[in-house]
Amino acid sequence: MREAGWYVVQVQSGREEQVRHVIERACAEADAVSDSDQQLLDECFCPRYQTQTKVRGEWCYVERSLLPGYVIAVTRQSERLAHLLRGVPEFTRLLTVGEAFVPLSVEERTWLEKFTSEGERTIPMSFAYKRGDALVVTEGPLKGMEGVIERVNRKKSLAYVQMEVGGKRVMTRVGLGIVGEFEGKTE
Repeated sequence: MREAGWYVVQVQSGREEQVRHVIERACAEADAVSDSDQQLLDECFCPRYQTQTKVRGEWCYVERSLLPGYVIAVTRQSERLAHLLRGVPEFTRLLTVGEAFVPLSVEERTWLEKFTSEGERTIPMSFAYKRGDALVVTEGPLKGMEGVIERVNRKKSLAYVQMEVGGKRVMTRVGLGIVGEFEGKTE
């Protein structure tokens, strides 16, 4: 049996969770009337990231959408899923390159799998400090990936990074707390 691909479904931004539930329900109904033993959908999720925000003077952890306007559907049957999505009463479109449905690349999938697990697809927050003009990430998913950070919003604890999603370059945000300036001696 071939491995399931992680396909990107474009949805209306801000409605990712609602549409994810609609897709899961439609797939479950399709499985119930199908004579196939294989489930149409292995998993469906809206990748999220964790960051901090100040609420009444206190820092609190919150979760936000990692890829606004996108849902990830894990399936071995992309053609059948695309056909089913045409009947969903919400805007849904399986991303393609040319005429082919293309799953996330191995690198994209590996990065998401490294920091999340099935049922909990939230990228944890990273932490860094400034050394002059350089940013040094000390922990979290961005550790060692300082080169992919396009810009930082220190007030909102965010790093803006470019990601390749289904063959498209997408700017997204990831939680990044900057804990201050490096004041020690460099070796």
